[in-house]
Amino acid sequence: MRCAAFSLLSVFSISAAQATSQASVARPIRIAMIDGLSGAFSNAGEAVVRNLQMAIEQVNARGGVRLADGRHLLQLTTFDNKQGVEDSLTVFKHVTDQDIPFIVQGNSSAVALALLDAVNKHNQRMPQQRVLFLNYSAVEPSLTNDKCSYWHFRFDANADMRLHALTEVIRDDARAKKVYLIGQDYSFGRQVAVTARAMLAKKRPDISIVGEDLHAIGKIKDFAPYAAKIKASGADTVITGNWGNDLTLLIKAVKDAGMEVKFYTFYANALGAPAAIGEAGIGRVRAVAEWHPNVGGAGSDAFYQSFRQRYPDPRDDYVHLRMHIMVNMLVAAIEKAGSVEADAVARTLEGASFSNGFHDATMRAADHQLIQPLYVSVMQKRNPDGKSGLRFDNEGSGYGFKTERYFASALTALPSSCKMDKSVSRH
Repeated sequence: MRCAAFSLLSVFSISAAQATSQASVARPIRIAMIDGLSGAFSNAGEAVVRNLQMAIEQVNARGGVRLADGRHLLQLTTFDNKQGVEDSLTVFKHVTDQDIPFIVQGNSSAVALALLDAVNKHNQRMPQQRVLFLNYSAVEPSLTNDKCSYWHFRFDANADMRLHALTEVIRDDARAKKVYLIGQDYSFGRQVAVTARAMLAKKRPDISIVGEDLHAIGKIKDFAPYAAKIKASGADTVITGNWGNDLTLLIKAVKDAGMEVKFYTFYANALGAPAAIGEAGIGRVRAVAEWHPNVGGAGSDAFYQSFRQRYPDPRDDYVHLRMHIMVNMLVAAIEKAGSVEADAVARTLEGASFSNGFHDATMRAADHQLIQPLYVSVMQKRNPDGKSGLRFDNEGSGYGFKTERYFASALTALPSSCKMDKSVSRH
């Protein structure tokens, strides 16, 4: 579903077929999504909605969540935080006023940190109305390290885990000599720069960091000045954690400047980036993720094709496997706990495993970080003759991503400094 605009509150209702059997279905289990649905990053928020909506529809189609008092359908309620911290805290108050037990968010680590603090304080103050925070994309490492919380679970690999995979690939690239770091000026972007420097110093001390920039998030309309700085530096490699339009516009500016640098990114595989990059990205642009459409295998192909059938518009082609994992692990935890109470669900999520035949993951109990495989994939052109090895392209662009390196869960599970206070569950 493509939405031209979102109001503060929008509720996705159940299908007509499900509605006819409401009499036999208990009160819905509500999930509140707090994220940016307007402004510069609205496309990223809309992509999240599509993934969550599809995962929820699939749960409801098989009868919903089964508890002792009957079957409960899942219901997604979206709140637009305009990608701001203060707006997010205002929205959080609306969520708790409506007694919604689960909040999901991810498209800003700054927002995630603020929400986590709000959740911790709310749960301490209101032990009879506690909420659980499920994080699908906020990858700031501190969320499952020094700021870890019993009430927070992350379903994406954190920035350090993603950078570990990217820098492993760079380590084996003998042509990489000069690296430029560029990112958005907030907690996540700053963390990427610091960690990239540290990892490269350890893995490839011969590499020079020839430049570093942090820019205002969602404010830059013309990245040509940054492209000029990258060109002047002589960089052959760029590392960026940019996402959304900030990434698309950056790569387009570098392309327009005629550079042939390699890009190592977190999110270059959708939201218009492949089409904007075009031929210049073939063999040069890489992305790291827990999954991508060309992973291969019958199960993976069927999952991707079901998404494309649900959302046939090429502009809607941005699939987040981790969001589907999150919804299904939440449902399993609720059913095992026999309750939607935050502490009961948190206890069953700790150490829980997920497997769908092509992807396996485990929620690490010590820090509530999902441990799962990662893929570093490289951009290629999809040729009708199949020689590119791509079955699927991205967003109808003619360009897709092919696995370059696969990292099993054991290789992505970096240590955590989390010292979680689990006594809060008894308060």
